Amino acid sequence: MAQPPKGAKIGDMRIDPTLVRELAQLLTDNELTEIEVEDGDRRIKVKREPAALIAAPSAAPALAAAPALTGPPAHAKEDLGAPVAEEDAGGTSIKSPMVGTAYLSPQPGAAQFVSVGDTVKAGDTLLIVEAMKVMNPITAPEGGVVKKLLVSDGQPVEFDQPLAVIG
Repeated sequence: MAQPPKGAKIGDMRIDPTLVRELAQLLTDNELTEIEVEDGDRRIKVKREPAALIAAPSAAPALAAAPALTGPPAHAKEDLGAPVAEEDAGGTSIKSPMVGTAYLSPQPGAAQFVSVGDTVKAGDTLLIVEAMKVMNPITAPEGGVVKKLLVSDGQPVEFDQPLAVIG
């Protein structure tokens, strides 16, 4: 068994900064908010706040992934009819992680990110939710076919509101 460093008491935990950096990178790469590893008596937990709750300077990585927009898109509102209940479509419901405005295309006049019937893979952008002038991409958590779009372009959305269904 390795001896503790000078000045350390028996039972003190030595932190491996390289491991912590690797865990933090895993959080970012996999869009996780928390990761925990155990090795015998040693347990390390790395946690970060969701992008919607992080102060603007820390949200820079989220901005890099968002489509380049100079302001909220001035989309024409489409009437997609009454939203379909998520249970009716079957599949995985993608919910809004924040309060904001949903946009189905990256800029006014551009084609929508996805349409009903499109095949998507994990990580594909389905739509964006603009919150506090930040464009947040909403991505597919898994591959599948877009069964329903439950919001219209330019529609205000609430936290945890269903946005789309993938099956």
